[in-house]
Amino acid sequence: MRKLKNSELDRLSVDEYKEIEKTSITVVLDNVRSCNNIGSVFRTSDALLIENILLCGITATPPNKDIHKTALDAEKSVPWEYFEETEAAVIKLKESGYMVWAVEQVVHSVLLPDFKPEKDQKLALVFGNEVKGVQQSVIDLCHGAIEIPQYGTKHSFNISVSAGIVLWDLVYKLRS
Repeated sequence: MRKLKNSELDRLSVDEYKEIEKTSITVVLDNVRSCNNIGSVFRTSDALLIENILLCGITATPPNKDIHKTALDAEKSVPWEYFEETEAAVIKLKESGYMVWAVEQVVHSVLLPDFKPEKDQKLALVFGNEVKGVQQSVIDLCHGAIEIPQYGTKHSFNISVSAGIVLWDLVYKLRS
C-alpha cells in the first residue's frame, strides 16, 4: 500500500468545479462565530459538491484569512451568499421549493440514519451557533430537524463535525 500524491488525486480545478453538476443541497450557517468552523464547512462542501452556502447573522464572510486557513481556497469554489437574518434565508429557500431541515436536537427530530432524502427534492440544512445551536425562530420555519445520534457524555458535536457527518451521509444516500 502506498499513499497517493496530491498530483495523483485527479482533483477538479476551480473552473471545472463551477461547471460540474452539484448535489441539490444548500448549507445555511446560523450565526456561526468561528471562522475555522466556517472555513471547514466550505472545505467539506467543496469536497461533496454542495450547491452553495448561505452565511447568516454574525457568520463571517470571505475574504477572511481565518476562513481561508481551514477552507484552503474552497471559499473561492463554493458559491455563497450573506443574509443578515437567518429567517430571511430560510423563507427564501422555502419559496424556491427547498425542504429546509435544521440539524438540531428537538422534540420529534428524525435521527440521521432514518432520514431518507428524496433524489428530486432540493434540500437545505441549517447548522447553528457553537453554543446556542439553531435559533428557535429558525427551527419554527423549518420542515423538520435531523439529529445525529450520540452515545457519550457530551450533548453535541462541533458544528464543522456535524456538517461533515450530515453532509457526507446525505450525499452518500443521494448518490447511491
